Amino acid sequence: MPGLLHGLRGLRRSLRIWRAVLQLLLGLWWDAASWTYPGGVNDDRRAARQRRRARWLTAELLQLGSAFIKLGQLLSARPDVLPAGYVEELAHLQDQVPSFPFGTVQALLEQELGERCAEIVDLEAVPLGAASLAQVHRASLRSGRQVVFKIQRPGLERLFRLDLEVLQQVAAVLQRHPRWGVGRDWVSIAQECRRVLLRELDFRVEAEHAARFRQQFLDDPGIRVPAVVWELSTRRVLCLDYLPGIKITDRPALIEAGIDPSAVAEKGAASYLQQLVRFGFFHADPHPGNLAVAADGALVYYDFGMMGQISQRLRSRLGRMVTAAAARDASSLVRELQAAGVIAEGIDVGPVRRLVRLMLAEALTPPFSSNVIAKLSGDLYDLVYGQPFRLPPELIFVMRALSTFEGVGRSLDPGFSLVAIARPYLLPLMTASGNGPNDLFNQLGRQAVEVGTRALGLPQRLEDSLSRIEQGDLQVQIRAGETDRLLRRLAMSQQTAGQAVLLGALAVAAALLAASARPALTAIPLVCGLPVGLSWLKLQARLRRDSRLEKLPGAGG
Repeated sequence: MPGLLHGLRGLRRSLRIWRAVLQLLLGLWWDAASWTYPGGVNDDRRAARQRRRARWLTAELLQLGSAFIKLGQLLSARPDVLPAGYVEELAHLQDQVPSFPFGTVQALLEQELGERCAEIVDLEAVPLGAASLAQVHRASLRSGRQVVFKIQRPGLERLFRLDLEVLQQVAAVLQRHPRWGVGRDWVSIAQECRRVLLRELDFRVEAEHAARFRQQFLDDPGIRVPAVVWELSTRRVLCLDYLPGIKITDRPALIEAGIDPSAVAEKGAASYLQQLVRFGFFHADPHPGNLAVAADGALVYYDFGMMGQISQRLRSRLGRMVTAAAARDASSLVRELQAAGVIAEGIDVGPVRRLVRLMLAEALTPPFSSNVIAKLSGDLYDLVYGQPFRLPPELIFVMRALSTFEGVGRSLDPGFSLVAIARPYLLPLMTASGNGPNDLFNQLGRQAVEVGTRALGLPQRLEDSLSRIEQGDLQVQIRAGETDRLLRRLAMSQQTAGQAVLLGALAVAAALLAASARPALTAIPLVCGLPVGLSWLKLQARLRRDSRLEKLPGAGG
């Protein structure tokens, strides 16, 4: 009987997930169809509808629970998969759910810790906070040490595995779709999400993250990271030191406590730049709920479930990237990004180079914009979506974290400038990577020799190319874009005409059957005509879209 109940619950859960998926796919199809916009479609109307759809998706993920909230947070690091509006909305996905009973908390602690529970002398019944994965309770130990226990929700792993199994099925369906499956490996994305989410259920991993992060700032009195109480931590329970503080965005409370908000903003940005430049291991979820300010002005970090690590390959080239950015050399910066694996090889880097040039001009031209990182993030998202390459999630998390600190800094100090604070941290990178004055002259010399060598070899290369053309070894392919468009339109027009004739025949058949002795048979031509009618509408939309493209300046060339 219990097995049957579990099976029925699993079936109901699967149906609930598939209902949400089908609603989303239907909504995306509706949003993409031009004829669904009364009065015509334009970019502003599409963007407004995209924002509404993204808000609906965020609310739906919250209702679906723990696994989907975490899934949304992971997908917010994939601007190559989702449009910018969805990425920005999902990046703010924060869950606040009702707490589970205190009796369950006590039972879970006894189950996980056994006899070690005797070390706990005072466990507060009211949690400090409750989220989809766990809730946090303050406690005192026999030694007098003040701690907090992060306790995982009961039955969470079983629910996670069920949800992730359904997500694998959804990914397989999307992969087979002729349009949504092109250029995206949904199955691999689902497998990666499964790996990351199941790993996040193991609080021993978070304990290791917290210990490593604390080690980075042991010598910095301005940064506080709670220590792990290892003997009271398990796979489903994490025990940390209790470090109280004022929420970092509570400016009035900071001023009342005699703390300078501007100093807090600068300290937060500086600590994050240290994580990126010096350590390469950073807090990937630095929203204001995970940051506080101690009574003496020190910055306190909480929650180490989502941490990021900059690969050694990327860190080894950071100096050259900074040098290229400082010189506003977009071509060199793009080459360095490709060499570091941030941008894929073998793609058309023209659009990337143009965007990088604009980004450098905007980011490095005084007076610096107060939200320059947020603007750069938006530009990156627009560039990456729908293209045959993607930025690594680590870089997206970096941009998001810096953007978060930028917003926190502006709330604390209207004159806050992240670019100005970053300068002293970036300058050592230029010298550390061998970009001092002597190296600069050496680099210029190497470039001059390289240009000279290419110039001397140019006549020989031209002669070789001409010889290959004469011998038939080199072929030149010319594509007539206008002819291709005309042929495609002709083919679609023929399809439209054929489907219109078929729809007319089905309509006549329906009318004849309706007047016959068996009017119920009218349903047959009507049902057959439904997919034909949808296909006809789709072809009409494509023809109208092609007509608009031909009217654009330069479309004929």
